[in-house]
Amino acid sequence: MKYYLAIDIGASGGRHILGHLEDGKISCEEIYRFPNKMIKTDGELCWDLNALFSEILYGMERCAHIGKIPESVGIDTWGVDFVLLDDSGAVINNTVSYRDARTAGMDERVYRNISEDELYRRTGIQKQIFNTIFQLMALKQDSRQPLKKAKKMLLIPDYFHYLLTGVLKTEYTNATTTGLVNALSKTWDSEIIDACGFPVELFGEIAPPGTVLGCLAPGVQERVGYNCKVVLPATHDTASAVMAVPSIEEDAIYISSGTWSLMGVEQTLPDCSEESQKHNFTNEGGYDYRFRFLKNIMGLWMIQSIKKELNNLFSFSDLCEMAEKESITSIIDCNDNRFLSPDNMIGEIQQACFEKNQFIPKTPGEIAAVVYNSLSLCYRDAILELESINRKKYTAIYIVGGGANAEYLNKLTARYTHKKVYSGPVEATAIGNIIAQAITSGEFANLQKGRASVRSSFEIKCYT
Repeated sequence: MKYYLAIDIGASGGRHILGHLEDGKISCEEIYRFPNKMIKTDGELCWDLNALFSEILYGMERCAHIGKIPESVGIDTWGVDFVLLDDSGAVINNTVSYRDARTAGMDERVYRNISEDELYRRTGIQKQIFNTIFQLMALKQDSRQPLKKAKKMLLIPDYFHYLLTGVLKTEYTNATTTGLVNALSKTWDSEIIDACGFPVELFGEIAPPGTVLGCLAPGVQERVGYNCKVVLPATHDTASAVMAVPSIEEDAIYISSGTWSLMGVEQTLPDCSEESQKHNFTNEGGYDYRFRFLKNIMGLWMIQSIKKELNNLFSFSDLCEMAEKESITSIIDCNDNRFLSPDNMIGEIQQACFEKNQFIPKTPGEIAAVVYNSLSLCYRDAILELESINRKKYTAIYIVGGGANAEYLNKLTARYTHKKVYSGPVEATAIGNIIAQAITSGEFANLQKGRASVRSSFEIKCYT
């Protein structure tokens, strides 16, 4: 039996999921789960990559302890964030989170070199102030001059794969989130890089998901107690999650629901049109060079923050149930940057309601209800925009990821969009990671076979 180890790391935590195929169905087993959080370093919000890599290795060790050695392993994470390496392969500078404020005003600096319209025409990537292109421009202004000292840039999962194997490669789906990859050539756009004045040597080879990087480095083998292949999954977590969408309809929309809600459709060609840009849709890379034509919506980050500010007295399920009992009608714009990283999420929500002369939520149930209702209305509006751009109606929505468990949100989404809503699987990102490894190993012939297996392997709920 072949086991595939998916290591899925999100903004709030990571998990090691071991998968295998049995009678054509995917079976998953959680091996290890660990927390992740941003830490303040030198006044910047940063990721503790040393701690995360220790957790990666510990979870891999657990496979040996239970006697289930994986055929291969692959890591996926969030997008846009990166490390800079010097000529010895060591990390220089802080590994700053996309939620840090350092990119404020960097869009205007970029647009002095290449216009916003031209940037979109070339990359098709939605403007987000934290995109890698803006982060690099912020570093260009840094008096410590880290870009002049750096020899290579690796996105977060690429860095972890480098630590596992010693191989320097940039995986395609995550590379597209940088705003520096040409949508048509699917390679680094040298004209953008030159226009912005970024050192061209930073940008290494781009490899598609399914690429075998090699085996574990000797030191890693000694630590975890075995050797296995390292296979690139779709390293951007949303790209992996979309691989596990069990859709059987061509006119279906997906929502990868977690810290962010990524809503869109899968397309074979990018849409870098003015209309797409106007509605701020993005063309991120997918498996087999498909395009994830989608919109980023704030997502359950707001609920996660509320839960934390309430001292974790309530579970996510509790907040859903309390919200469903409320009748509050106040609505906020979940996509407002004020909710990206506020000092106090509850206070920010209350202030937003106050500014619009709406009822100010006070109880946990009221606060959660405002977010869930507002989020589902954001979904509705994004769908209307998507239908306008593609000039077609969609009949179904597939919600995958942790947010698939938010029953009240699923019900609201069905109510406000007037579409059939399917939810599940919850561990879609890890499952998509496993599918990529299984295709590389030859157990699935292609992505279509993998998705068919998802539909028969996991419970899918329906809301109308």
